[in-house]
Amino acid sequence: MKIFFTLLFLLVSILSSAQTKFIHVFVALCDNESQGIVPVPKKIGNGNDPDNNLYWGCAFGMRTYFKNATEWQHVSTAKNVSATILERCIFKHRTKDAIIIADGYKGTQMRACLNDFFLSSSGNDTETIRINEAGIGKVFPPGSADLVVFIGHDGLMDTRFEAYPVLKGTKKRDAMIFCCYSKEFFTPAMKSAGANPLLWTTGLCSPEAYSLKAGLDGWLLQETGIQIEERAAQAYHKYQKCGIKGARGLFTTGW
Repeated sequence: MKIFFTLLFLLVSILSSAQTKFIHVFVALCDNESQGIVPVPKKIGNGNDPDNNLYWGCAFGMRTYFKNATEWQHVSTAKNVSATILERCIFKHRTKDAIIIADGYKGTQMRACLNDFFLSSSGNDTETIRINEAGIGKVFPPGSADLVVFIGHDGLMDTRFEAYPVLKGTKKRDAMIFCCYSKEFFTPAMKSAGANPLLWTTGLCSPEAYSLKAGLDGWLLQETGIQIEERAAQAYHKYQKCGIKGARGLFTTGW
């Protein structure tokens, strides 16, 4: 009987989760030592220190920025999730049925982070993610992400993949890629994955979380790619003070 109710709970959770928008974010923590980046201050460029990392624990890093975003509720943070993932944060939107799973990878694990992003983009990921915190009962089976996101240094500038995962099934996912020249370097991977490049970049980029937050605002409202692109540009200009023309030139949508 106990097994029956356990299976029933899992079935209900999976069916419920199928209605929930699932956003999976892959963050390669900034690392001066192992990544081909212009060095940042040592404290924020340590890829083994998520609390102080530029792309995770700093004010505009993924974990901190979304913790402070009024539209999102921080559900939980798990540490040392795997040999490659230092932290996993879960966020739930306060008014929309949407959940973010954000994984912060060790800075030295750029290739693993990219590979997992490509697997998720194509529906070839293998992890079942269960959420049982804060009154949330959700089970996300492999391949259930609706939007996949990469944040960090453009690791494809430094490492090669001989082949990329091919789309599994018929579900095509949206993708946002926040790194330098992402359209130029990620096009083969996204074509192989059958993903829709909803938002990516054409030049040098500071991949901080305000651009993602702006893009998500539009995505949850089912806006067009052009509208989402404009939201990201406005946010980037607001924080970077780079001029709206330059920000608009940085972000693009589609092929």
